[in-house]
Amino acid sequence: MARNILRGSFKLMKSINRSLILNIIRERGPISRAEIAKLTKLTPPTVSSLVKELLLAEIVIELSLGESSGGRKPTLLTLNEEMFHVVGMDIGSQNLKIILTSITGKILNKLVYPIPDRSSSDELLSLMKESIRSVIAGSGVDVENVVGIGVGMHGIVDVDQGASIFAPNLNLQNIPIKDELEKEFNMIVKVENDGRAMSLGELWFGNGAGLDSFVCMNVGLGIGAGIIINGRLYHGNHFISGEIGHMVIDIDGPQCTCGNYGCLQTFASGPAIVESVKKEMRLGEATLLSEMTDGNLEDLTGELIYEAALKGDSLAKNTLQQAGRYLGVGITNLIHTVNPRRIIIGGGVSNAGDFLMESIIQTVNQRALTQPAKQTEIMLSKFGEDATAMGAVALILAELFTSRNSERAAAH
Repeated sequence: MARNILRGSFKLMKSINRSLILNIIRERGPISRAEIAKLTKLTPPTVSSLVKELLLAEIVIELSLGESSGGRKPTLLTLNEEMFHVVGMDIGSQNLKIILTSITGKILNKLVYPIPDRSSSDELLSLMKESIRSVIAGSGVDVENVVGIGVGMHGIVDVDQGASIFAPNLNLQNIPIKDELEKEFNMIVKVENDGRAMSLGELWFGNGAGLDSFVCMNVGLGIGAGIIINGRLYHGNHFISGEIGHMVIDIDGPQCTCGNYGCLQTFASGPAIVESVKKEMRLGEATLLSEMTDGNLEDLTGELIYEAALKGDSLAKNTLQQAGRYLGVGITNLIHTVNPRRIIIGGGVSNAGDFLMESIIQTVNQRALTQPAKQTEIMLSKFGEDATAMGAVALILAELFTSRNSERAAAH
């Protein structure tokens, strides 16, 4: 398919009523034209006319006939998964994860690349370009059928410019991601902070679906959050909303990568958990981890700590529970500030699951101001480590399926 046809299709999807119909098909499909008319309050002729355009553009396809309620069997409509594909990228502190999905968010290919130490901005951009080419080539999908690239980047992101302003864990500044990738691949590129991207993914595909207010926390090598208010991502005035990893919870605490002392992520991120266990092992604490690492502390990882905790190791369990208590303090502060309906926890550290959750919920229950606040829903992400990459995909789908003019259709 020629790129200009794809661009034309993209433009076609952006009108208010077409966006409305496409969202209904995305959420409820396979679905009949009559059911679409009923749900959208559009007249049947309007629905038929718009669906005809979407069928001609191959954005929507007809499926085998549905069940009849007496008359002619209705033709059901669904999105054409062969038509559009999306690249989603998660740029963390150590790894670049990239996925290629269908228009419905089904993962077709996934690759992970280590980010070399002390990479420059140009080297990181080269790695990004190489990973995009590889994930598309490895999926068997025609590059002409890839509609966009979403990027979830840790640190401070200028969403309007599509640039990484400051990536503290890579010690890089002012990376023109959007400009470089659009120039290279000639398709739409959206860049967002990783925590905010993750929250958009949960809103579209996961445990935030149907909610108008929630916070999604990304707990991995750093800690960030995405805040959804009234069904929309909240960015803040200078794009630093959700940087809860840099919420100071101990002014005399250890130094953070941002330069401050006692930030939440110095106590509850993946590296903080590993460092805490190393410290106890150096002091001679008995643990299965001594055997699991052959006494080499440099081989200690978060995965090994979780494994040891599953085997009942006291040091591993206590450290994860302590990290949960610190996260509980950060979450209580979030509840007192934003008062969301639900808090969703994703990222690598979330794999520790129950070892964290019990402490988190207990801490919130002890510290939150009111009884309803104490009972704020707290749950794990549906996507675990893939949550940011799925959120990056959602950045593009949000562009495809949402009209800029209005989110409500005027009935004809």
